[in-house]
Amino acid sequence: MVITDAGPDGCKIIEPDIFGDNRGWFYESYSLKKLEELGINTVFVQDNRSFSAFKNTVRGLHCQTEPMAQTKLITCTRGCINDFVVDIRKGSPTYMKWVKVELSDENKRLFYIPRGFLHGFVTVSDNVEVLYKVDNFYSREHDRSVCYDDPEIGIDWNVSSPLLSAKDASAPLLKDSDVSFVY
Repeated sequence: MVITDAGPDGCKIIEPDIFGDNRGWFYESYSLKKLEELGINTVFVQDNRSFSAFKNTVRGLHCQTEPMAQTKLITCTRGCINDFVVDIRKGSPTYMKWVKVELSDENKRLFYIPRGFLHGFVTVSDNVEVLYKVDNFYSREHDRSVCYDDPEIGIDWNVSSPLLSAKDASAPLLKDSDVSFVY
């Protein structure tokens, strides 16, 4: 595995070692031991999987508030997404900075996102499956959404007519939400 910094403080792109031959390929999509050797000491407790049927589907921006905040390890197992995170940890050297990482079934990358970040993605193809691990269980009480096109954040989603859930379409701006993390 190769790990590289992905912009905002703490975010990492992980590229697995892929072994291929005339039959196809094999790789370890998750290894606690290998991640610990790379300095990631997160114990994940839940796997989540999503399917998006159509290109230009936007999911996000999401997080869970304390004490149920989540570190995430994201991968795209079918199709392609542009994955976005925003550092919203007050006092962070990368506060309000965002980054885009392309994840696909072809590049097989994993994206490590610490607690204190908003997360979302847009599908670049039809029929997309995303799998992600989290280090804290889902809590409806702590689940939050922030407006995906909040002008204060300024993400360039490169989508003119996104497909949104009712929850994401009615999400508040960050300044109007109760989402708050400290670095």
